[in-house]
Amino acid sequence: MTRKNLLAALSVLALTPGIAAAATANWSVIFGGKVVGHLIADTKGDTIAIDFDYKNNGRGPTMAETIKVDTAGLPTDWAIKGATTFGSKVDEHFSQAGGHADWTDSTGKGHADVSSPGLYVAQSGSPFSDQIYARAILKHPGLTAPALPGGTLRLEKGETFTVAGAGGPLKVTRYDLSGIQLTPETMLLDAKGDLFATVDPSFIVVRKGYEGEETRLRGLAADWSTRRFVDIEKQVAHRYDAPVRIRDVRLFDPKTSALTAPVSVVIRGKSIAGVEPLDSPATPGEVTIDGAGGTLIAGMYEMHAHLGQDGALLNLMAGITTVRDMGNDNAVLDKLIARMEAGEIGGPHVIRSGFIEGKSPFNANNGILVDSQQAAIDAVRWYGARGYWQIKIYNSMNPAWVPAMTAEAHRLGMRVAGHVPAFSTADEMMAAGYDEMTHINQYMIGWVIKPGEDTRTLFRLHVLKRFPGIDLGSAPVQHTVQTMVDKHIAIDPTLGIHEILTLNRDGAAPPGAVDYIDHLPIGARRDAMKAWIDTSAPGDDAAYRGAFEKIIDTVRLLHDRGVFMVFGTDTGGSFTYHRELELYLRAGMTAPEILKRATWDTARYTGQDQTMGSIEKGKLADFFLVPGDPTKDLRAIKSIAMVVKDGAIYFPAEVYPKFGIAPFAAAPKVTTAP
Repeated sequence: MTRKNLLAALSVLALTPGIAAAATANWSVIFGGKVVGHLIADTKGDTIAIDFDYKNNGRGPTMAETIKVDTAGLPTDWAIKGATTFGSKVDEHFSQAGGHADWTDSTGKGHADVSSPGLYVAQSGSPFSDQIYARAILKHPGLTAPALPGGTLRLEKGETFTVAGAGGPLKVTRYDLSGIQLTPETMLLDAKGDLFATVDPSFIVVRKGYEGEETRLRGLAADWSTRRFVDIEKQVAHRYDAPVRIRDVRLFDPKTSALTAPVSVVIRGKSIAGVEPLDSPATPGEVTIDGAGGTLIAGMYEMHAHLGQDGALLNLMAGITTVRDMGNDNAVLDKLIARMEAGEIGGPHVIRSGFIEGKSPFNANNGILVDSQQAAIDAVRWYGARGYWQIKIYNSMNPAWVPAMTAEAHRLGMRVAGHVPAFSTADEMMAAGYDEMTHINQYMIGWVIKPGEDTRTLFRLHVLKRFPGIDLGSAPVQHTVQTMVDKHIAIDPTLGIHEILTLNRDGAAPPGAVDYIDHLPIGARRDAMKAWIDTSAPGDDAAYRGAFEKIIDTVRLLHDRGVFMVFGTDTGGSFTYHRELELYLRAGMTAPEILKRATWDTARYTGQDQTMGSIEKGKLADFFLVPGDPTKDLRAIKSIAMVVKDGAIYFPAEVYPKFGIAPFAAAPKVTTAP
């Protein structure tokens, strides 16, 4: 799950300024139909104490807050302490008095002189923060308000409806809050203005006693999100009822790993009608797009997505026209795919993985949960009957069931990928029939863990501190690598998420985000400048930095030995996908090799090379335009002027402002024939 989904889903609490009597409010945190945590708020006079904790898939935030408010409900003092989802420490503080506002968060210290009490946007606040924002903004004309440390918040009122639960029927009203993250956060307020719930298609926080509304509210959240993206699609997707000629472009040819001479590409409907010499005359009625000497590249493959509506269009704007979804709410993803295929909302093609997890105190709540080998086999069959490309096995699966699962998947024509289940190793899973390993840390931890150590928890991440001691020339390492070579097993390393995990530090722009962080909304910028893990113990900082270097060395070793690697992020794709590709330069691949792998090679790997992966007559019109030459400087893919998917034409300069993002490249000139 992305950080935006976490914060949007966990916005909670009712704040009534000036209450003198003590009051306690409770909410349940629900993911995948299961209560996974709580938020409790105790109000005494002008002070609110918040206890927030949830754990899904063995991880989640733990926060304690103390907030003092003035008579208008604005915080005069806000202290936040705790740990984030992956364990980094939080010690944030805000105060304002006498026209001065001061704060400290992971980005450092800040100060502002204010003529009246300001509305502070907490970086690591519990869900309570959105309630504070809503109450303040509702008092402002136009439902907009400036915020500290920057930006403008906007509240949009939606429909009112009735919910039922232990407290009796309640009327609640929907409000969407924007200006903090890339997409709005949706909350429901009751008739008194108290927060009833925050909602997301897969994750909600709801007032205790009303948990029975969870399924309905998630459905409504999906519908609301869909309406927004349907409206955006109508505004930004250009579908011409005529041939479109993209002039003066050079194509990245994956067969030669080089650029062609300047040409024109003509598309008609969803397909490429032709690739013609530059001097070919236009036919009557065509639409012409001036490529201005830029480079056209076939749409790229993001091979480790957990796709939602919020990220679908942003992935497309990054030149990603196909994603492999590695685990989701199956019904929610079904609807999303149907809407994208119908052209109702913008997004990539989807290759589906069937997520199967064993039941345990630490299990994830995606896909299908099983508690026996027969149930696991039945889950494989369920996915096979619905045309899934592969199954994905997760951390809490009983390793003893995996051989039967892989045998059934192969019998049904599906591939098998996955994590290494707890209390087993990559060697054992490859012997059991895996076709692809998921995450480089999952692959490597078998070289450092001890018998009985439980990788269903955050230990599977913290154990990376042992990686610097790995001898890549040792017999165990060489055996694991040779097994991949001999069995032609692929790997999905997800290098970028490991860079974030090991190298992000509070207050510093992450190395992978330096090219785009200044383009993002205030909340997304601050979130990027935060450590994921706690490195405060002696030696931990150096150990984690050394771990990433060992990961790079391992990926270089695998590449040198001919192991096939697919490029995926597990961080939502979009901008982080560009960084994912960039990191393989450090692992010994060249820019042309990386572009070929992200397009043609992966199309062949997934069996789609007859229709995708290169820009040729008859193939799908899936490609993107950049002004520069990415074969010489891979960073050129970060400035995309146009994306075409199934013949629909998008200009990121038109799309990004709808997410609060400053564009990276101007749209090309378009001429429509009279």
